[in-house]
Amino acid sequence: MNDMKPPKPISTPDLEPTEQGLYAKHKKVYPRSTRGIFTVLRRLSVILLLGIYYVVPWISWGDRQAVLFDLPERKFYIFGWTFWPQDFFYMALLLIIAALALFFFTALAGRLWCGYACPQTVWTEVYLWMERLVEGNHTARMKRDRGPWTAEKITKKAITQTLWIVFSLYTGFTFVGYFTPVEELWTNIITFSTGPWETFWVLFYGFATYGNAGFLREQVCIYMCPYARFQSAMFDKDTLIISYDEKRGEPRGSRKRGADPKALGLGECIDCKICVQVCPTGIDIRNGLQYQCIGCAACIDACNEIMDKMGYPRGLVRYTTENALEGKTTRILRPRMVVYGTLMTVIVGALFYAIATRTPLDLDVIRDRNTLYRETNEGWVENVYTMKVINMDEQPHTYRLSVVGLEGAILSIRDDAIHVPAGEVLNLPVGVSVDPETLKAASTEVEFVLEAIDAPDLRVTETGRFVGPRR
Repeated sequence: MNDMKPPKPISTPDLEPTEQGLYAKHKKVYPRSTRGIFTVLRRLSVILLLGIYYVVPWISWGDRQAVLFDLPERKFYIFGWTFWPQDFFYMALLLIIAALALFFFTALAGRLWCGYACPQTVWTEVYLWMERLVEGNHTARMKRDRGPWTAEKITKKAITQTLWIVFSLYTGFTFVGYFTPVEELWTNIITFSTGPWETFWVLFYGFATYGNAGFLREQVCIYMCPYARFQSAMFDKDTLIISYDEKRGEPRGSRKRGADPKALGLGECIDCKICVQVCPTGIDIRNGLQYQCIGCAACIDACNEIMDKMGYPRGLVRYTTENALEGKTTRILRPRMVVYGTLMTVIVGALFYAIATRTPLDLDVIRDRNTLYRETNEGWVENVYTMKVINMDEQPHTYRLSVVGLEGAILSIRDDAIHVPAGEVLNLPVGVSVDPETLKAASTEVEFVLEAIDAPDLRVTETGRFVGPRR
């Protein structure tokens, strides 16, 4: 399963060997449209994912945008939650979950991510739809591209490019709308008052979408995406992959509809090459598993349609496993699936538990490093700290600060009641004084306890060091 077949070399018989060079010229792929269950699933995935992408920035949550990554303020709003840089731990867990999910689903059923959810696949589907809408089916597009530049060709190409550019710019606008309030951004755009960085990212992301989905397309999957190169390491003989049933299909050959292939000494493949015509990367699935295959299953729908017309059973090209093709038993539950599934479940549970029990309050204790300690007029030893109180809640709160771990310690603070508005940071200078006779060491660990007066369950503890004279 790990031995993927390399692509067949492209030959150019009309040229002498010395004229061919090291690389063959790229040939544009004109994928034929398909119908079938996997096509429907792929289109539903496109509608769902792009719907989420384009709609979410316009959803309001109270007096703000529901999802907003406010980088200048270092606040990340996701519906009812407000995350801060201190919450990067959750992002780390999320990335681990994403990696494990990729491993799990790849080991289960191949490149499901590439075929149905990858941004490159999703946006390419939209650009192909616009191209088909304006320029016609794959045959008409191929014929027009090979022909001379007529008025009709120029008009259709201009309309296609206009749709692509407008859609690309709106995609870039939506991307920036996750970092700048989208309504404010829209107002700035129509009044030509966007900032330099907003303008740059709208144009850059729009250009990237236009180039990748409009022109590069399958080249991103074949040459640029690293996943195509290491996917085979996650496959085994029990992985569901899109395969051609060679035993059933060979020897291939054309015949009339309804003809008995056994009487003709042929397999069920009529060599119509429809599976090649619908492939977005231009490969022939009949050559076996190839790293260029993105698992979109377009060839399955196309082949099933041909089998229906010929009166043959479906499934000449289908989701199956190498063991099944060899007549062996397929095992879905196997060690790697158990390991991936268990790890993913545990980490997902840990993430939800951490978020559910998350305290929307943080306290940073910053000790004054300019002075180790100082003596007060009463002969006591005092340390000075800066308390950074971060109210990560959606409501303002009033807090009380106390110190634990030093006998008889006195806390010098501007106000016993510390008021912090919602989503704000308060830098509070604090002094801690103690009788030097009670100090047992030159450095003592102390705990600062911050608790909300109006919400007793809102409480955090942070450790600091108290430094005094050597004894």
